[in-house]
Amino acid sequence: MNKQIFREYDIRGVVDQDFNAQDALKLGAAFARMSGLPSPKIVVGYDGRLSSPELEESLVQGLMKAGAQVTRIGLVATPVVYFSSHLVQADGAIMITGSHNPADQNGFKMMMAGKPFFGEQIQALATVMDQPIPEVKSGTSETRDMIPSYLKHLSDDYAHHYPNNNFRIAWDPGNGATGHILKEFLENFPGTHFLINEEVDGTFPNHHPDPTILENLEQLKDVVLENNCDFGIAFDGDGDRLGIIDAHGHIIWADQMMRLFAQEIIQNQPGASIIADVKTSDSFFSYVASLGGKPLMWRTGHSLIKTKLKEINAPFAGEMSGHIFFNDRNYGFDDAIYAAMRLVGILAHGNMNITTWAHDLPKSFTTPEIRIPCETLDKQGVIQKIQDMLKAQGQIYDGIDGLRLSTSEGWWLLRASNTQEILVARAEAQSKENLNNLLRIIDQYLIKTGIQARLVESYGTG
Repeated sequence: MNKQIFREYDIRGVVDQDFNAQDALKLGAAFARMSGLPSPKIVVGYDGRLSSPELEESLVQGLMKAGAQVTRIGLVATPVVYFSSHLVQADGAIMITGSHNPADQNGFKMMMAGKPFFGEQIQALATVMDQPIPEVKSGTSETRDMIPSYLKHLSDDYAHHYPNNNFRIAWDPGNGATGHILKEFLENFPGTHFLINEEVDGTFPNHHPDPTILENLEQLKDVVLENNCDFGIAFDGDGDRLGIIDAHGHIIWADQMMRLFAQEIIQNQPGASIIADVKTSDSFFSYVASLGGKPLMWRTGHSLIKTKLKEINAPFAGEMSGHIFFNDRNYGFDDAIYAAMRLVGILAHGNMNITTWAHDLPKSFTTPEIRIPCETLDKQGVIQKIQDMLKAQGQIYDGIDGLRLSTSEGWWLLRASNTQEILVARAEAQSKENLNNLLRIIDQYLIKTGIQARLVESYGTG
């Protein structure tokens, strides 16, 4: 098994190249052992990729060989695995998913003792996998359909807190693992709904299942415009991230959407702590403070955010990537279907037009998340070199995750991805000229490390 696929938040690689079904068996046995229990209760689910059923079968065999009591919940979205783990009070959970990666890839997202399983734990798992597998199968396996309980949780939450709505909404699960769940949910959900790409298809025939990339939202935009919808909602391949477009097909970025969630949370819990990652706009943190909340900037990464959420018992957190975490009426994990339900409810409760609301937000000039290839250089080394330059110049920056530097023109961010061989950049300013200046600054620093990114040419504004 290619140990390079043991990443910060999960294990992910090309099936039958980086790992295979036999590796999944070893992983199952190692994960059960790492629980420290003789017979741990483990929930297992899988996404719609063509390789997922075979990997699930082998994973379960490995878990049982190490004595686990396995609850198999079948083809589901990742948040259903998290939800089921809480519902059955499991000792751990594993979701077989490649998330938004290409169709030939797959992997494993894990939690143990109700918390994310990541970082050093994943690296330790790689070591335990090298140990011999027990010869005697001593565990058990049962199959349960957890989707009805999950959908009841969603519908009960909406009915208890929000009024009916007459919104016209377009939905695009992108042929990912939310498709069949979303179809069933919408049958009894208020409003008029237009659902596309609901058939779960691991080849992703219509578009790549990543709602943060604009071209992946084109099909949804067409449905919104053709059917005079109020807005559209898209999901990633395993249902833990979402993207929103307004009635004109313009994307509503996650840190804009998070304003609605933060406002509701703080109204119900004055002074609440609200967490957002380092890629989030300054205006979001200022907005939270203006509502009387306590904004906290934290490191990017769903496992890191979830861990911080539990550590300080914050009721809400969000990431620019579209991971949204509710810890007030939900369990603190990233659930895009639940977040979509809350979004619709908040808009209905306030009788709000999301297109008008978004148009009236404070204006700034921002880049999307810029992904800079860094395959031939040490990405952490690049960040360290630039940090050293900034220190030598007497510059003050936030180093909680890479570096984020604020100037009189705005702010810019450069960090090393924890999941890919790339650097991630973002910038925000109050004018086109200032945004271009910030991009020039990033370019200048990158050039000194040997990277010709040409950000001004690609992301500057004219």
